[in-house]
Amino acid sequence: MKSLNDRINELARSLGKDPEPEAQFNYKERRQEFDRLANQDVQKLQQETRLQRVQKIHGKSELDPKWTFHNLIEDAQDVVEAINIAKSFIAAHADASWRNSGAHMMIFYGDYGRGKSHIAGAIAHQLIDQYETTVMYRQLQTLLEMRFSSYDFQSADSAPEKFRQINKQLQEVDLLILDEVCVNETMLKKTTQSWLGSLLRQRLIDNKNCILITNHNLKDLETALGRYCFESIKEYDTYKVRFQGPSRRKQVVPDYAEPNSGNQYQPNQIR
Repeated sequence: MKSLNDRINELARSLGKDPEPEAQFNYKERRQEFDRLANQDVQKLQQETRLQRVQKIHGKSELDPKWTFHNLIEDAQDVVEAINIAKSFIAAHADASWRNSGAHMMIFYGDYGRGKSHIAGAIAHQLIDQYETTVMYRQLQTLLEMRFSSYDFQSADSAPEKFRQINKQLQEVDLLILDEVCVNETMLKKTTQSWLGSLLRQRLIDNKNCILITNHNLKDLETALGRYCFESIKEYDTYKVRFQGPSRRKQVVPDYAEPNSGNQYQPNQIR
């Protein structure tokens, strides 16, 4: 039985026309084109999904979005050194053996307004973007206030349950940033020392990294945290970064001018 294509060719010849050559179907080329388009769709979907995950991690971290390396002013040696250490810490995450070697801790200590929180936040933002590292940023005093509120079992705002959820996140998040550690505290209460020390030990066991930010020097920090808590810190692979110099923050009121200088300070005046 003649095929439809043969009949069409016979009709063409009877009309004095040359039959059109049969189109050749190249399966291999068609398959390659199909795979290329399919891979493009998969890559696009993967990129969109990854972007959604990264945005979600950023949203949960409670980091200031302005805390980036791009916004840092490298105008002093302590800041330059801190940035170099911070970038080395980030780069080390590309090494699986380093990540699995244990828990790592950075301690930023020194004067107010030197950019400690900013650099810690910049580290966190970059780790989220590059490695989808989960991050939690908290001021220690805020956590302690939540912890104390959780003891009020008559509270109607579910404080105990909220703190249990926070405490679980503190243990599980990849990078924990604790800011204002022992701010205005000569020594934490014993119960607080035990709670914080236990948290740090649990994170140590789970190979979870930390950044501690404090205005104390290291000797005073050891006193403020207590021996049990500070011994937990010693078990980490620790990077200590000291910040020095005057605060970068804007003055709310200017310094008093010298007498008879013609530039006397005026009350309630902000320059």
